[in-house]
Amino acid sequence: MTPGAEGPSPRRRGRPSRTAATGPDARTRILEAARTEFAERGYDKTSVRGIARAAGVDAALVHHYFGTKDEVFAAAIELSFEPALVLPQVLGGPADGLGERLARYFIGVWENPVSRAPLLAILRSALTHEAAAKVLRGFVLRRLLERIAAELDVPDPTFRAELAASHMIGIAMLRYVIRAEPLASADPEKIIGMVAPTLQRYLSDG
Repeated sequence: MTPGAEGPSPRRRGRPSRTAATGPDARTRILEAARTEFAERGYDKTSVRGIARAAGVDAALVHHYFGTKDEVFAAAIELSFEPALVLPQVLGGPADGLGERLARYFIGVWENPVSRAPLLAILRSALTHEAAAKVLRGFVLRRLLERIAAELDVPDPTFRAELAASHMIGIAMLRYVIRAEPLASADPEKIIGMVAPTLQRYLSDG
């Protein structure tokens, strides 16, 4: 190196390097990798370093976008449900069709193979690991039920929304986790048709 020439600037601790993958697709790759890691390894065995390795980025970049493992876990849940995109459509239609729209949305998420695998991992993790249960509980309460309850013009809207959620989570457990027959093999349209009136009763005075 010639005198006076500047060497490379030192890398600062705790921040992603300039050579790390950045840009609008880096966050998406991290989320997709997180969904796969949680689905294949479960909550306990998934690490931020493992997610970063699967996404082809530095672990510091995962922390930069999401912070802790719990926050990556929450983001992976949100990626599966996409409440910001779907709930306005579910809640924005005629009030007398809310039960059917909610049932169709929920069953559709679980019937989609892309979202089903990470959701199975999330549900199983929540049953066996308190940290995962806390994250899932917070997401369900804040991002789903509170938004649904806010649109209900009925007494005890949060309680009613929780009853609807308990019904749908019970279906998910029996159909997709335990795979109890004949529910596990039933046509999704048959399930929606039978569940929708019950959800409608929960969510309305009718």
